[in-house]
Amino acid sequence: MTAVVDAHHHLWDLASRDQEWTCAPGLAPLRRSFVLADLETETRAAGVTATVLVETVNVADETPELALAEAGGPVGAVVGWTDLTAPDVADALEALRALPGGGFLRGIRHQVQGEPDPDWLTRPDVLRGLRAVAAAGLVYDLVVLPHQLPAATGAAAAVPELRFVLDHLGKPPIASGALDPWATRLRDLAARPNTVCKLSGMVTEADRTSWTVDDLRPYADTVIEAFGPRRLMFGSDWPVCTLAAGYGDVVRSARELTASLTEAERAEVWSGTARRVYRMTGSGTHTG
Repeated sequence: MTAVVDAHHHLWDLASRDQEWTCAPGLAPLRRSFVLADLETETRAAGVTATVLVETVNVADETPELALAEAGGPVGAVVGWTDLTAPDVADALEALRALPGGGFLRGIRHQVQGEPDPDWLTRPDVLRGLRAVAAAGLVYDLVVLPHQLPAATGAAAAVPELRFVLDHLGKPPIASGALDPWATRLRDLAARPNTVCKLSGMVTEADRTSWTVDDLRPYADTVIEAFGPRRLMFGSDWPVCTLAAGYGDVVRSARELTASLTEAERAEVWSGTARRVYRMTGSGTHTG
């Protein structure tokens, strides 16, 4: 069986820090703590050997959770947060890497999907921050909505030295069945050679109570064609995915969606791309 890296999941402990976004309508099942032990139960059952832990809130104090990567469990890389618009962003990145477990910091993300300005990513102060991320040797995860994809493409063009990682396919409207304008905008982004995409987050963009693999297939096929296996990686989006499916169900659906690929291509989607992009060699693996 192909080795599996889960390139996108979250963890949070409400006793340490609130996750106010989980108070939104429809998110009640997420209004509890999801900790490392919970993750390990899921990854072991699904045959996942390494993971990428991704930030959930635009709060600097959350990122020290990257120390979890030193716990000997599956977490092998972390995508944290810092204020890209801060004048001292380069110093802030250096400080994050100096924290316990800071050596596992591989990327930065901001909740762009919540920004009212659709062109936020191409603001001069943001581009300055993105260049600092590149200079620090990190990647940048994009969590955007379809109407923000053109700005993501603009940022990728403006900062060609930075690797941009698109989370959740850019959140296409799977529940509606519509492909455009999402697909056209996604292909424009994929045309930039410094971009990759996560095959993640689909089940929660579909009809959460009645989705099927066939509902997801047109969107998965679009990103497979646009990015190619060497620029595509699997991510569970656990525990957010539990709003629509269990961890194992997400893995199984992604296996169905990639079944037509060659063995070598599947190895890229399920492990190779994530390990290259997040520099995960020799880290974050289960033993025993």
